[in-house]
Amino acid sequence: MSSNKSGPPKKESILELTKMIDARVHVKCLGGREVVGTLKGYDELVNLVLDDADEYLRDSEDPDKITDRKRKLGLVVVRGTQVSLVSPQEGMEEIANPFIAAEE
Repeated sequence: MSSNKSGPPKKESILELTKMIDARVHVKCLGGREVVGTLKGYDELVNLVLDDADEYLRDSEDPDKITDRKRKLGLVVVRGTQVSLVSPQEGMEEIANPFIAAEE
C-alpha cells in the first residue's frame, strides 16, 4: 500500500510582489501608518523587508491626516499581519474620495 503525503495542492499567492523586488513601494498598515521604502524581500505571510524606509507622520491636530513630514527608518521589517496595502511608488497618485459629499 503506498501512501500519498503530498496533501492538497498548494495555493498560489495572488500577490505579485516578486515584480516589485528592489523597487520603491508604498505600504499602508492597519492603524494608519504609512511607510515608503525599497522592497528587499517578503514571505508567504506578507512580512516585508524594506530598505531606506521613511514613515510619513500624522498631523498632531488631526490624527487621521497624514502630513508631508517624514522620519527616516532605514532597514525595517513590516509584519504581514499589519499590512493592508502594498503598491508601487511609481505611478501612484492620490485621488478624491467619491464617497465623501463635496463641501459647499
